[in-house]
Amino acid sequence: MRIILVTGAAGGIGRAICDAFARAGDRVIAIDLDRAAVEALASDLGDAHRGLGCDIASEEAVVGLMEKVTAEFGRLDVVVNNAALGPTMTATAAMSAALIRRTLAVNLGGPFLMAREAARFMTRHGGGIIVNTASLAGILPNPKRNAYAASKAGVISLTRALAVEWARFGVRVCAVAPGYVRTPMVADLERQGLADLMAVRRRIPMGRIGRPDEIANAIRFLASDRARYVTGATLVVDGGWQAFNAAGAASDAATIPPEELALPSHRPFRRVALVTGAARGIGRAVAARLAKEGYQLALADQDAAGVAAAARDLGDGHRDYQVDVTDEAAVVSTFAAVARDFGAIDLLVNNAAIADSFKPTLDQSKAEFDRVIDVNLTGAMLCAREAVKAMAGRGGVIVNLASIAGSLPLSPRNAYSASKAALINLTGCMAAELASDNIRVVAVAPGYIKTPGVAALETSGKIDAIAIRKRIPMGDFGRPEDIADAIAFLASDAASYIAGTTLFVDGGWTAFGAVGDASEG
Repeated sequence: MRIILVTGAAGGIGRAICDAFARAGDRVIAIDLDRAAVEALASDLGDAHRGLGCDIASEEAVVGLMEKVTAEFGRLDVVVNNAALGPTMTATAAMSAALIRRTLAVNLGGPFLMAREAARFMTRHGGGIIVNTASLAGILPNPKRNAYAASKAGVISLTRALAVEWARFGVRVCAVAPGYVRTPMVADLERQGLADLMAVRRRIPMGRIGRPDEIANAIRFLASDRARYVTGATLVVDGGWQAFNAAGAASDAATIPPEELALPSHRPFRRVALVTGAARGIGRAVAARLAKEGYQLALADQDAAGVAAAARDLGDGHRDYQVDVTDEAAVVSTFAAVARDFGAIDLLVNNAAIADSFKPTLDQSKAEFDRVIDVNLTGAMLCAREAVKAMAGRGGVIVNLASIAGSLPLSPRNAYSASKAALINLTGCMAAELASDNIRVVAVAPGYIKTPGVAALETSGKIDAIAIRKRIPMGDFGRPEDIADAIAFLASDAASYIAGTTLFVDGGWTAFGAVGDASEG
């Protein structure tokens, strides 16, 4: 049984977080300024749980709280920094110093104090996990949210800094950035006519506001072993808000969708998944993980023998297909065959890709450049196009495999970096378009992963594995299973409000921005 400490536990999202961890068998310590509320919450959760009052903006109070918790329970596995003051919507000229300081003290200083005191214990006792609740406002600023937006941007940066510093001690630090969420406070604002939530819904590609349990699901994933190689990352859970960058409305929402009010009573389990590049490495690991989840697998790869072996290893009920994803006719034919053989396609994992030549730019030929772009980007677009046709009227999920190179380009890997950056952007474009059709599009960006392909690059001298490990805050390459676990979560109903987001699974690579080494390797 893990010990989970949750701040801001009395609010809508906080209660959902506590419920999620308690249902999973963890012991919850609910923290809030309102002591009576969290004591009642803990009582509702059961005898194993505790509710404690604390002002997280007070250094003395936080230090005392952590000393009490660690002394009483003897362990601290996860801290969820969820407490925050909401935006006051105060005009810049009307903001007082007191308002600014109080907002920053609670929203930014509080998570810093909680993380610092938690890490005092975690770094001496085998590690732990800290998950910060940021906000979409920390990524995309909004008028009159000055102090709130600034504090949440600070939380995102703090998450990266702490992740890099504490990775060597086995402490992971991540963040979740919610968009609009239907909490009791937000619902009350709507009832009073103080917020135009219908206008908000029309701005969200999914056409609805999120539920607290959807934020809790994301936090619980990041706090689990399935996110073992995720640190310094911020997972955006916003219904596609960030992905939409056009004029006008993102959806035609005219009512409150039932999915906004409560978890659907009947959620059809996604049964058929098509995985490209499935013969080896990440693709093969993804297939194995999805098979354990109960999916029927259609495995596609240019390597006929390799993909056939992968299908045989999974057992009965799975099929293999040989296809070159750059061959449009072959892609169309393959998707038609999968639909015919299985009756549907519910999930596409766009994994097929090739590395580039690693040559200096002046030695790179146009043919070499074009080949990488054709496989990694055009091929992915063709497969996504056919998946959308197969999912029409039914819905589904498309997961694109991006890369850290799509965010921080790797010189002189021009074509590969360009293709992966384009794929991240493509994910947002498609998510904004397709969310209203019940098709979620997301991406996973792996860092350096121990695959046969990476091993071949190391053997050929194209990469310096020792130097790379020192550049990774966690000090080692990831495993194919780490990517498979992330994909399985993003494809699941637990990720139902995640669209257009790219999750970096990179051991902290993209969080590191200093000089020198990030670890001892």
